[in-house]
Amino acid sequence: MSGEHYDIIIIGSGPGGGSMAWKLAKAGKRILLLERGDYLPRSRANWNSKTVFVDAAYQAKETWYGRDGREFHPGLHYFVGGNSKVYGAALFRLRTEDFGEIRHVDGVSPAWPLGYDAFEPYYNEAERLFHVHGQRGEDPTEPPSSAPFPYPPVSHEPRVAALAETFRGEGLHPFHLPLGILLDEKDGKATPTSICIRCDTFDGYPCLLNGKADAQVVCVDPALAAHPNLTLLTNAYVSKLETDASGRSVSGVHVERAGNAEQYSADIVVVACGALSSALLLLRSASDQHPHGLANGSGQVGRNYMRHNQSVLMALLREPNETVFQKTLAVSDFYLRSDDWEFPLGLIQMLAKSHTDQIRGESLPEWLSWLPDMPFEKMALHSLGFWLSSEDLPRPENRVFYEDGRVVLDLTENNMEAHHRLKRKLEHL
Repeated sequence: MSGEHYDIIIIGSGPGGGSMAWKLAKAGKRILLLERGDYLPRSRANWNSKTVFVDAAYQAKETWYGRDGREFHPGLHYFVGGNSKVYGAALFRLRTEDFGEIRHVDGVSPAWPLGYDAFEPYYNEAERLFHVHGQRGEDPTEPPSSAPFPYPPVSHEPRVAALAETFRGEGLHPFHLPLGILLDEKDGKATPTSICIRCDTFDGYPCLLNGKADAQVVCVDPALAAHPNLTLLTNAYVSKLETDASGRSVSGVHVERAGNAEQYSADIVVVACGALSSALLLLRSASDQHPHGLANGSGQVGRNYMRHNQSVLMALLREPNETVFQKTLAVSDFYLRSDDWEFPLGLIQMLAKSHTDQIRGESLPEWLSWLPDMPFEKMALHSLGFWLSSEDLPRPENRVFYEDGRVVLDLTENNMEAHHRLKRKLEHL
């Protein structure tokens, strides 16, 4: 098989590469989809919080380094479907304002070269493909849409519904979280034929039932089943891209698979292996024509790394929280500004129900460190979890690069004042 020529080669089978394969396969082109990992094994361990969060069994088994030499394991997942195998499936559209220049307290988020209207038809198609459930008109910051959500919103359980009423009483506008999920429900419960069963192992877990709308389930597998012109190679690590003598066209895709070196070519090569891995591939592809990496004449490949500023905030209730499927609510009132600050703060959304080992696997606040035995079980039983996300800003010094053959991620936090203010907003509610 090595040495074959294709119309299109797509590197990466996550949401970007998987969607690309799903769409282009319909055109009848001969396509090769390369995935460095394999299919994520389906077993009961998929729903085991110790396996997922303490043992990090599905996380990439590689070591990266901070600029200070500190070792860490990147939060990447090399499987068919990419990181979407364990994502929370909250699928928002960017706001109209996000495409323009936005002033933050620490600087400016530059404008995109295109506006929201250019992407709106594709958002509609993506929402259909990823089975997004939601309700137009609830989110005060949502952009205009030419179509309703393809599926109804995922219903709130009683405790979450009560929280929504509390937020409304504070003058906020809570809304149903747009979720990519293969769920049919009636009266707040999954129907007997629903793939998703509204369990408590959705957010951050692989789905044993394939009820999460991840790129493998909704893109790659259906495309492979329907289109014999699409070929998937797993455990196929792309080591570099080779160019022709002009340096302006990719002439070879070098692959390491099962201990063997292979090479493929295509009229079109799509690099879709995620923000970090795509940059690293281009940097690995340095040559005489491109001494600093492919497409890196500007020196910007790998730079301006952004990840959001994010926190988990847990409210500990006096009474047990009986909610099972908790990730259904969000608040965007502070996304663009607040009454007491002119700059964007960010988004608040619910987390899925926390488990004992899930809390154990995450870092805890220092004020709990004095306890001889951490009360993880009671914390999980009485917790109400929130995910807070604020924007960080592009800075050229924040970057991923190779140094002596090692991957280095140089990152300095910025725009943290907005995130601290967002946390205080939620704490005061």
